[in-house]
Amino acid sequence: MRVLVVEDSRSLADVLVEGLRDQGMAVDAARDGLEAAAKLDVNAYDVVVLDRDLPGIHGDTLCQMITERDDRIMVLMLTAAGAPGDRVTGLGLGADDYLAKPFHFPELVLRIRSLARRQPSARSRVLRAAGIELDALRHTVTRDGRQLDLSVKEFGVLEALLHAMPAFLSTEDLLEQVWDEHADPFTNTVTVTIGRLRRKLGDPPVVTTTPGVGYRIAAPPAEN
Repeated sequence: MRVLVVEDSRSLADVLVEGLRDQGMAVDAARDGLEAAAKLDVNAYDVVVLDRDLPGIHGDTLCQMITERDDRIMVLMLTAAGAPGDRVTGLGLGADDYLAKPFHFPELVLRIRSLARRQPSARSRVLRAAGIELDALRHTVTRDGRQLDLSVKEFGVLEALLHAMPAFLSTEDLLEQVWDEHADPFTNTVTVTIGRLRRKLGDPPVVTTTPGVGYRIAAPPAEN
């Protein structure tokens, strides 16, 4: 899942970005509406966490710009104003959810995950293939009933591959979906993460690689 945090308070933005990355999300940040609009033009996001009171382009205007796009991006609006009338106004602008400051971070995480599942293109929160069961909400993975201890990036890569089945995902695809805009396109971090993931998934192997194409989840060969 890729998230854009639009917040002009550097301290709050830093806390949100670090916390959401710890939850396995690929997170970018923008400090004002103009920077956010530029990032939206070049990156594909699942959810935008949008502060309402922004310099550059006001959050209300940016929210309307997002909802008018052809691609469906879910918007969670943040604001210091928590009165019922403010909530109604925010939702009336096209926001999909609304959270007043101050808020509890675990609630923010749950709301973001809920919005991502409500996307028109979203699939079930539980993904299954080749004995693997991944629960995106509970952030758990099992294979043949065995609980797996995955890092946040290993979890993100596996989730992306399961969503893409039976298609391939290139290194660039995985960097975009699981890391963030600061990821080095020449890094070997995807290869290293795939290697660790394969070891943890165990036998029979299910993550296949086609040079020059990418990675995918393939059903293990049937036993004779």
